[in-house]
This record gives sequence, C-alpha cells and structure tokens, in this order.
Amino acid sequence: MKAPKKNWLEWCCFALGFVLVASVLGYLTRHAATSGDAPPRIEFELGETQGDGAQFRVPVSVHNHGDQTAESVQVEVVLKGAGKEERAEFIIAQVPKHGRREGYVTFQADPRRAESVVARALGYQTP
Repeated sequence: MKAPKKNWLEWCCFALGFVLVASVLGYLTRHAATSGDAPPRIEFELGETQGDGAQFRVPVSVHNHGDQTAESVQVEVVLKGAGKEERAEFIIAQVPKHGRREGYVTFQADPRRAESVVARALGYQTP
C-alpha cells in the first residue's frame, strides 16, 4: 500500500505550524531563563493638579520596577503646608511586574501651594 502524496498546501500548513510552535517554545524558554525574582519595587509619580476652588485632584502613577506582581497596593499621599498636614489614600488592586497603574487623590487644600506633596506605599501583598 502506497502512502498518499502530500500536496503543497499540506506542506505549507505543516511548515507554518512548525515555525509557530518552535517560536513560542523558544520565547518561553528565553523568558524563563532571563526573568528575575526580585520583589516588587514601587515608585510614584505625581501629575499636575486639577480642580476648582472647592476640591483639588492629583493624579498618581504607580510603577512596579520589580519582577513580581504587587497586589492590594495601599497608596498614601501626604500634603504638607502652613503647619497643616492633609492625607489621602487609595488602593490599587494589582500592579503587574514592570507595569504601571494610575489613581487619583483629592485634597481640600491646593497642592500647588503646599510645601511638599509626598506619595508612598503603606503596604502590598504578593501573590
């Protein structure tokens, strides 16, 4: 019994499938070999203040420069000025490794007239 001869379409599909599977395996192997295991390293960037006279909104970008995801990141922003201190905080559900998320805090005092506006992470969880 003779094996049926394959036509050009079957060979093209075989070659394409082989290239795709080999590419995915190569990518996954390289990623597994080069990825680190550093804990989350959270940094903040405060944006430009927006608001009217009653309430002021400050955008906060949260960057994770670590190799692990940070979950339930509790962010605190402290506004200091004229002998007063005003605090605002929010929680971000998840900041992926080498990822970025954004949130907003609101203040009654104008952050543009404050002595300092400082953001920090109060805590987070790792999965």
